[in-house]
Amino acid sequence: MHPTFPPDMESYNDCNISNNTDDGIGNIFVMPFWQQLVFSAMFGIMIFIATGGNAIVMWIVLAHKRMRSVTNYFLVNLSLADTMVATLNVIFNFVYMKDGDWPFGDAYCKISNFIAIVSVAASVFTLVAISFDRYMAIMHPLKPRMSRSTTLNICVWIWVLSILLSFPNLLYSMTIIEEFPDGGNRVICFMFWPDGPSNESNQEYIYNVVILVVTYVLPITSMTFTYFRVGRELWGSQSIGECTQKQIESVNSKRKIVKMMIVVVLIFAVCWLPYHVYFLVAHHVPHILNETFVQPTYLIIYWLAMSNACYNPFIYCWMNSRFRQGFKSVFRCCKWKEEKINPLEQRKFTAARTNTVNGVMALQTVTESLSGSNPLLYNKYVRHDRLSNL
Repeated sequence: MHPTFPPDMESYNDCNISNNTDDGIGNIFVMPFWQQLVFSAMFGIMIFIATGGNAIVMWIVLAHKRMRSVTNYFLVNLSLADTMVATLNVIFNFVYMKDGDWPFGDAYCKISNFIAIVSVAASVFTLVAISFDRYMAIMHPLKPRMSRSTTLNICVWIWVLSILLSFPNLLYSMTIIEEFPDGGNRVICFMFWPDGPSNESNQEYIYNVVILVVTYVLPITSMTFTYFRVGRELWGSQSIGECTQKQIESVNSKRKIVKMMIVVVLIFAVCWLPYHVYFLVAHHVPHILNETFVQPTYLIIYWLAMSNACYNPFIYCWMNSRFRQGFKSVFRCCKWKEEKINPLEQRKFTAARTNTVNGVMALQTVTESLSGSNPLLYNKYVRHDRLSNL
């Protein structure tokens, strides 16, 4: 699976290919101007949001100690993979598909194909790791949680496995020059396997099936099972006796995290399904690659798959109050609005005052001020707590 060239450019008999059009024109793979304009806007907005949004997510977690949980470390790993694919693959890939020419050299042809699979694999493996962490935390609450070092080790192994899975792209990606009857030429970036070029290679078909199974079928099946069990535990089971307020808050907090991750997984599944199906259909029905509608169709499918990189920051902001406050602190265009604290989620705040009475430092609770009895203290401590809770 190598998305660094338009789909109707993949079939070649050998490396010394030529354009066989009867009218003697040049590069027939350049899209009409209006299509270039529309797709440029679509990809430009997507790349900007994916890069900026995921960079903010990483900053929120890494710059605030209270956000450095196991799940959030995995979210940083996921954001890193999404940022990589947006900046190091999609930009160059879109230029290639738009112009039908690869101007970035043979070395980056290999790198771009390599990064495409590495980032996708790292993303889905991270989602699986998050689902496993949620499963263990909720289904086996008495067992020790993952430590920070364990989490980081898992992230390292995620990247190692992703690199190994994508390694054939480094070996077999290459560029060739196609000459046109009018004297022009273009550079093609594609994969030439030991048994033939793309779409004529059985090895590539096997590789695409492996990618489909390892990065889509198995992960989606695994996450469906784990989140189904977790959902049944959180929403379907009834506790014995009366729950305390702390227990209710704990269950509600877990439900919010699980709902957020279920939405992330569902969007991932929807975005990537057409992409995987396309490559299977293209292998079994290769003549569709010569149809005029294939190039814009493939661009839409490719955009949908790559756009998965820009949705997650919106999901975190929408479904997680701490991420929402983090995004608010970045976008200063909106003034900070003090919100009423939900009584169910209200915490006991204490402030160490420097007043010393008879040599003893007094601790003064500010829960009264949070209820509004002292507006000055309310504004001060609510704002401080929100920043510290990021």
